Amino acid sequence: MGSYDIAVIGGGPGGYVAAIRAAQLGFRTVLFEADRVGGLCLNWGCIPSKALLRNADVLTLVRNASAWGIRVDGVEADYGAAVDRSRKVVDQIVSGVEGLLRDNGVDVVSARARIAAPGVVEGGGERFEARWIVVATGGTPRQLPGVEVDGDVVITSREALARRNVPERAVIIGAGPIGVEFAHLWSTYGADVTLVELLDTVLPQEDPDVSRALRRSFEARGIRCLTSARVGAVERSPSGARVTVEHAGARTTLDADTVLVAVGFVANTAGLGLEELGVATDRGFIAIDDAMATNVPGVLAIGDVTGKLMLAHVAMQQGVAAVERLAGRSVPPLDYVQMPRATFCQPQVGSVGYTEPAARAAGFEVRTGRFPFTALGKAIAVGETEGFVKVVADAETKQVLGIHVIGHDVVDLLGEASLAVLLEVTTEELGFAVRVHPTLPEAVKEAALAVDGEAIHIARRRAQRAAATGGGSA
Repeated sequence: MGSYDIAVIGGGPGGYVAAIRAAQLGFRTVLFEADRVGGLCLNWGCIPSKALLRNADVLTLVRNASAWGIRVDGVEADYGAAVDRSRKVVDQIVSGVEGLLRDNGVDVVSARARIAAPGVVEGGGERFEARWIVVATGGTPRQLPGVEVDGDVVITSREALARRNVPERAVIIGAGPIGVEFAHLWSTYGADVTLVELLDTVLPQEDPDVSRALRRSFEARGIRCLTSARVGAVERSPSGARVTVEHAGARTTLDADTVLVAVGFVANTAGLGLEELGVATDRGFIAIDDAMATNVPGVLAIGDVTGKLMLAHVAMQQGVAAVERLAGRSVPPLDYVQMPRATFCQPQVGSVGYTEPAARAAGFEVRTGRFPFTALGKAIAVGETEGFVKVVADAETKQVLGIHVIGHDVVDLLGEASLAVLLEVTTEELGFAVRVHPTLPEAVKEAALAVDGEAIHIARRRAQRAAATGGGSA
């Protein structure tokens, strides 16, 4: 029986980061991973999808080369080659993580693990003692009742990322980040795509102004968006599948050769021994406190398995916070409202903090400001003027409550936005800070100024109208 300070079950972003940080803090650490380290994100999620989306960007640029005075004839897009490239990217990054674990002295056990008793983990036919056990087993794609995933015609994102061909006609159930990213990717490669969303807008967790803008952009490209729509049935047909959708008081039938189910994730908790140990759950997710501790002493949980906010960077932050607390460090509770969120379709969508409706629901008197990329020098110069930056602020204190962006390659603005929300800056401070010209961050400055109708690079009446009406139009 090996003896460790910390045993981490699951080698995804939360698990491997927690293990490395634990080792840095002097804890003897063991990490259990049944597959490759990196988890769903690195192997079959965040990383390969972003590699494929980059291919879509390049394809779009080449197709539009004439706008830049460049003649390109006979463009052929090999989607299989794009998938091959995405797998090479995955291998490179996963190999890097494996090296980091070795360099930090983390013992890695390539086996499925379970908690056999308090302070005891079984894995690979052996038993390991640990003072603390961190569960970081992630999630798996949620199944839709009545819709059978067969991995061929009806698939999840896992199968979609492995496919070497683009469907001719695709129905995507769920218009969250995964759904809209695949809609953008497949549409760029020529697919006829229909998004079906139960709620009343695409990206329903984002600010309504941003969601409406993305829908307009998608529909202008021919991506059909059926919102407030319920899938009644998915049946196999000679062409692939027939999807029955209840929408606008009527039944619609959609024919497709591929149906992608993208309706979220459920926690991977089966076979871990949690029930026998008495670990409490909430809606199927492991319940934790601000220290990532469960109700069972010595057992912690981080990442998607907790259901707090199912994003890789959130899992990483939870992992660091958890082990630093075990080391006796003072770590403030994580504020999940302040966690940045990004969707990597084009136009990209990013946000941090409160949406406008959420801020009002929280009791704030809200003022907002927007600045369109049509008025930004850098955006005009690079030929990407779609979208805007929106700042949500408290009317009384002028504290920035949220920042929301939509546009081409705009999610990198979230670094500045996250810091602004964390430090509780005011719109005056955000608007006073100098940005390099010409760059995209200038739009953040202008949007902050627009809250009080003081944006420089849009017409004064338009800026004042935007501030008075809570956002205006862009």
